[in-house]
Amino acid sequence: MVGNQEFFPGIGQDQATDFDQGIEAPEGELHLRFFVASGIEFALPAIGVSQVLEYAPDRINPMPNVSPLLLGTVNIRGRVVWVGDLGQFLGEAPPVNTDRAEISIIAIEDQGMMLGLAVEQIGVMAWLDSSQLNVSRNSSDSMAPFIKGEWIMEDSEPLKLLDQVNILRSARWAS
Repeated sequence: MVGNQEFFPGIGQDQATDFDQGIEAPEGELHLRFFVASGIEFALPAIGVSQVLEYAPDRINPMPNVSPLLLGTVNIRGRVVWVGDLGQFLGEAPPVNTDRAEISIIAIEDQGMMLGLAVEQIGVMAWLDSSQLNVSRNSSDSMAPFIKGEWIMEDSEPLKLLDQVNILRSARWAS
């Protein structure tokens, strides 16, 4: 399709060939990178992310008598969805900052279940090669069940890959 001259009017054959050769297919799978309040960077497979949203704190409806990990509920396309503090869920000390104009929420979904994960900052979408994934060596005991592995990144801390299905289905949200 890219090499089809009909899509490049006014471009000669030599120029189209150069254009054709300049396109490289990305390696790996697409992931969403983000940070929790403690500053640790994580990634989730894009296929498990339903949406990335920004909500004003007053639009998150607090609920009585629930786990302190849960901030409340939001309405996402007509569905009532629980929102939890991902950093605290993973055992990180500082809670997500709710004293700001908007809170970043990553909605994850699996088999009809949806959960919003409140995070400190959304990063970028990145193509990451799963064959370069290493076993996570320095994850806390509370974090380890939810880590699939980590990538060693140049000039930064390892990037930890989360298992969104284990997070979504964890009994920890109820305690």
